Amino acid sequence: MILYGIPNCDTVRKARKWLETHQIAHEFIDFRKGDFTQKDIQAWLKLVPFETVLNPKSTAWKTLTAEQTQAVKSQQDLGLLVEYPTLIKRPVLFSDNLVIFGFNEAQYQTLLA
Repeated sequence: MILYGIPNCDTVRKARKWLETHQIAHEFIDFRKGDFTQKDIQAWLKLVPFETVLNPKSTAWKTLTAEQTQAVKSQQDLGLLVEYPTLIKRPVLFSDNLVIFGFNEAQYQTLLA
């Protein structure tokens, strides 16, 4: 299981703590360290609709040009999500047949316990 996120994000910290408390083995990948690629996003998109991935409330979303916004929405430039990882809802918990965006304790409990 892989947990993607940004270490100083409160929601990511809650998810990491929950996984550790429940002794669920996982690898943490920091979006900003460069160990995250378009292939990761493509793997998620096999399991969820694209809209689930996006975080349109992010500050980064508001700074995109109209062309960039359209490229992201039409999935023509997944590289922008790698370049601006705060465009992605976080944390992202991924395994071969499961991807969860955001942290909801009840959802984690139901799907992982």
